[in-house]
Amino acid sequence: MSHWLFDLGNTRLKCARMQHGGGLEEATAFGHDQAAFVDALRRHLDDRQVSGSACLASVASPALTADVLEVLTTRFQRISIARTQRRFAGVQVAYAEPARLGVDRFLALVAAHARAARPQLIVGVGTAVTVDLLDAGGRHLGGRIAPSPRLMREALQRAAAQLPAQGGQYREFADDTEDALASGCDGAAIALIERSRDRAASLLGQVPALLLHGGGADALSPHLHDADPAPSLVLEGLAQWALAGIVRSP
Repeated sequence: MSHWLFDLGNTRLKCARMQHGGGLEEATAFGHDQAAFVDALRRHLDDRQVSGSACLASVASPALTADVLEVLTTRFQRISIARTQRRFAGVQVAYAEPARLGVDRFLALVAAHARAARPQLIVGVGTAVTVDLLDAGGRHLGGRIAPSPRLMREALQRAAAQLPAQGGQYREFADDTEDALASGCDGAAIALIERSRDRAASLLGQVPALLLHGGGADALSPHLHDADPAPSLVLEGLAQWALAGIVRSP
């Protein structure tokens, strides 16, 4: 029986087949803005003749989540929907109301702790930049949320149409507008991450490892010392969720 994992974010869906033991095969991503997104997902699954079980984590709208679930229910015998838990797989969530912590952030914490029991700063770069601190014992110490560089650029263009929403190169002191926009918006995210890591080091008495995931992580990674790229971190956490379900199955 095959086990598939689906990470439905605010801008794209990532999916992968889970290997025996919780490893992942190569992930495939579909942008929500693609024409006939749901049809593309349906064809993708048909081409692979999927069966077995599926696990879905979604932070997308209820309507889009329902559309994806409709496709999955016609392809899989069993579907599990991941939900944020106060305690799971050695991780303890800081939120007084755990359900208010996005399931993508929750699963990234689970995956990070499964990788190594050490202090870690987990940064997701998608529609938003999310920063979460995890100690060596799996205790979540809280986090931050800010607009991503892409969202900053789009917001600036909406307010001032002459400012391009894309383009430019990161430079410490740019001498043209496109580079200045790229440098300012990327730099704002980099500064947030660097300050978070600095304050985390003061709190924990050691510098935490830095994990970067999400579609916008590649642009920031070269500017962050010792960053560890983890592009499928949410899917890795979802694999831990799936394994727990498999263990509990009769």
